[in-house]
Amino acid sequence: MPTWLITGCSTGLGRELAQAVLAHGHNAVVTARDAASVQDLADAHPATALALSLDVTDQAQVTRAVQQAEERFGGVDVLVNNAGYGYRAAVEEGEEPAVAQLFATNFFGAVAMIKAVLPGMRSRRHGSIVNISSIGARISPAGSGYYAAAKAALEAMSASLRREVEPLGISVTVVEPGGFRTDFSGRSLQQAREPIADYADTAGRRRKEHDTTHGTQPGDPVRAARAIITAVEAPSSPFMLILGQDALQAFRAVADGLLRELDEWEETSLSTAFTS
Repeated sequence: MPTWLITGCSTGLGRELAQAVLAHGHNAVVTARDAASVQDLADAHPATALALSLDVTDQAQVTRAVQQAEERFGGVDVLVNNAGYGYRAAVEEGEEPAVAQLFATNFFGAVAMIKAVLPGMRSRRHGSIVNISSIGARISPAGSGYYAAAKAALEAMSASLRREVEPLGISVTVVEPGGFRTDFSGRSLQQAREPIADYADTAGRRRKEHDTTHGTQPGDPVRAARAIITAVEAPSSPFMLILGQDALQAFRAVADGLLRELDEWEETSLSTAFTS
């Protein structure tokens, strides 16, 4: 049976995905910064689950987690990079240490996990890598510039990775969820400490104290978990999996807007060539 390694399983989508994978009869390495928060999953599935402490910004822990997965189950067939959190601030408000930590977790942590599992996947000529992104990477709301940038970096890296590993039998899928009823807009959301008044009507509207969406998001993380499993198990896994009607509509609106602007400025674009 396939073995999944999922990061960020303490709450939300990661936890629901871990539960769904185990209910599906697969092996699962369920991880969180504190293994105690996911030990109940392992206790409920002692033969097929392994709970591990994992901070994806700690290279030693990343290496050890993959080694333990290989020792217990023989290898990692599916890696899901789910660990991450949100950060809201106008670009000018962004605090350098907070932004660095955001990228360390949301982007470089995922890269570290990918590099750790790829040797095994390459040797078996089989594997799936699933990177959890966000529709924010497309719509780039005011106040989410740094978060959107981290997810956009993850998506761009994933696109190149896909071209590198598909000939080796390894698939890469980016998941772009819309609003799902998890802790993302609650406990998991951070923000700049010092707001600037001039951004009150743009980035300021999305500060936690003004956000009323938490707990009312339209997406069901249980159904999202099922959708991810369906995509991984498909004969041809998609590169981009959009989850939620809100995300689908937003994605299409951004794509249509870009195409309109491309057409509008086509003459200027083509005017840059040498003339003979």
